[in-house]
Amino acid sequence: MERRTVGATALTVGAVGLGCMPMSWAYTASRRDGEESVRAVHTALDHGVTLLDTADMYGPFTNELLLGRVLRERRSDAFVATKCGLLVGEQHLVANGRPSYVRRACDASLRRLQTEVIDLYLLHRVDPEVPVEETWGAMAELVAAGKVRALGMSAVGAHGGRRGRHRYEETLRHLARAQQVFPVAAVQAELSVWAREALAELLPWCAARGVGFLAAMPLGSGYLTGTLTPGQGFEPDDPRARHPRFTAEMMAANQPVVAGLRRVAARHGATPGQAALAWALAQHPSVVPVPGTKTARYAAENAGAARLRLTPADLAEISALPQGRGSWD
Repeated sequence: MERRTVGATALTVGAVGLGCMPMSWAYTASRRDGEESVRAVHTALDHGVTLLDTADMYGPFTNELLLGRVLRERRSDAFVATKCGLLVGEQHLVANGRPSYVRRACDASLRRLQTEVIDLYLLHRVDPEVPVEETWGAMAELVAAGKVRALGMSAVGAHGGRRGRHRYEETLRHLARAQQVFPVAAVQAELSVWAREALAELLPWCAARGVGFLAAMPLGSGYLTGTLTPGQGFEPDDPRARHPRFTAEMMAANQPVVAGLRRVAARHGATPGQAALAWALAQHPSVVPVPGTKTARYAAENAGAARLRLTPADLAEISALPQGRGSWD
């Protein structure tokens, strides 16, 4: 698989990553299978995927424990990215950016992952009660201590319901302040065919500064694969059951996006999901899409997108497709 550099570091990863969250968090619990998830990770590694994306809050904690089962055998094959700064409260998620917490969280993640070093440690959310410089400084100390190789930031501040080109204003302010303390190696934010806001300012900011871009939700939470049917319904514990973009009406309204991906993919003997991932890869050499899955089948399919070479005409056709309809935040 093609390899891409993570920011200005000397670290490289496979062009397509593996999002491990669905294996133990957010999506339907009844369809989780620990053994199948382990097979999915092994399959991804076998196909040249190296970046494994997790977080301490996924589970919480169980996602890192699951990855630890694989890493104790195949640490040299993997690039481990995990996150801190977001806790699972009784009724909602709570940000915690206190330096003392960051240090404890890192040590705990290292134990669960069964590794001596985290390749990329990301701040999941900025704590509004703690200056980002203090949190980032504590994370930088982890690099100096040899526990972490590079630091990244999730698209903090991107979740206030704001759409359009100014969606990431707060994220950019946090990034600028963090950069004054220690280099930001990578930013993780949503980017997909039906959610392109990051192309306006966030991705250009990263590209101009040699910062890697991890494209989260590049398959639109499964919609862009073409495997979801309008009106199919979701189990109650699946967040898509309550999501405005996944109502039967909006899923039907967004079918032209999937139809367009299917047309392009058919010309290459590929799937709509692979076309969506190839489009993300083509946006800039710094982009590494991180599709989430919990099955070996889709881990292999997603990895195959790295071999798909879309023509300029293909890319133009996909870019001309409508963005997703329906509220997203």
